[in-house]
Amino acid sequence: MDYKFQIPITNDQLNPNNKNPKQKYDLEERTIKYAKMIIDFSKKLPQDIITRPLINQIVRSGTSIGANYSEADEANSKKDFIFKITIAKKETKETKYWLRIIAHTLSQYKNDAIKLWKEAQELNLIFATIIRKCKTKN
Repeated sequence: MDYKFQIPITNDQLNPNNKNPKQKYDLEERTIKYAKMIIDFSKKLPQDIITRPLINQIVRSGTSIGANYSEADEANSKKDFIFKITIAKKETKETKYWLRIIAHTLSQYKNDAIKLWKEAQELNLIFATIIRKCKTKN
């Protein structure tokens, strides 16, 4: 895979006056790349009566992370933003679940599934931080 896993966002990266281009960060782009990785991974998997439903589930949950993040980005209120980010976070957990099931079912794809699981975990932690910070701000 040509995707480079990025580190989670830092406070310096949230600063609009930051002049360091290496610290530029775009969570929407990261979630789009993740959705593409999930799709590419799913295309490689052999389909049969057992794997077809698993592939459908991983595509649904893995691609909806970014869709829900995009919706949150356009939220009309703080409450709506938190609600939609929470849904994106839940989708990361579901994606991790399906990746574990696929790794068990198709052990030859376990290493790819682990890489995708790690990225889903990072996204989960990022969303958890966003939610926590939004709830603690007045």
